[in-house]
Amino acid sequence: MADTRVLTIALSKGRILEQTLPLLATAGLTLAEDAEKTRKLMVDGDYLGTPVRFLVIRAADVCTYVEQGAADMGIAGRDSLLEYRPRVYEPLDLEIGRCRMCVCGPKALVDAGVPERGSRIRVATKYDSLTSQYFLTQGVQAEIIHLYGSMELAPLVGMAERIVDLVETGSTLKANGLVEETTLFDISSRLIVNPASFATRRKQVGEIINGLREAVKTKGNG
Repeated sequence: MADTRVLTIALSKGRILEQTLPLLATAGLTLAEDAEKTRKLMVDGDYLGTPVRFLVIRAADVCTYVEQGAADMGIAGRDSLLEYRPRVYEPLDLEIGRCRMCVCGPKALVDAGVPERGSRIRVATKYDSLTSQYFLTQGVQAEIIHLYGSMELAPLVGMAERIVDLVETGSTLKANGLVEETTLFDISSRLIVNPASFATRRKQVGEIINGLREAVKTKGNG
């Protein structure tokens, strides 16, 4: 049975939104207000003459809104998908928001070599699960210190020996005397879909997926 509700798409706030909006426009999805300036968390929009609704929320929450069905579709970073493992479909890599998830530390510590098997270290990160899993595979016991931002500060004040965070240019690391030790994952933003929405709104969801796929190709050829 078809779902007649207004289709809802969750977008990530922050730097990735600037790269997201042109892709949406190319695919025929437009917002009634400037999502980068409005303070509204819910913004009306249009898809080729059909009303749609956008949620403009924290990047870490997009997976939850889509998994729980509060949004039919969303745009989320691969980092969130790997960390939280939401039950969603992931039909398309949008090839925006490219960066890498890395283990980093003070240059002197990194130059001395990776932590020895059987050792214990403190690691500051917001990726608790992925960080614990990685160090477990290395035979290292990681005491996770959960931070929401400014990871680079933790080693400077002696709170942690390593951090696990996203790195784009590396300029912030360099400015704080840190270097990359290991790359864990390459990261980009992905289109995700609620499984129930995919089943009940197959035509509209499929059209949007195809439209965004073509938009990614156009961007890549531009």
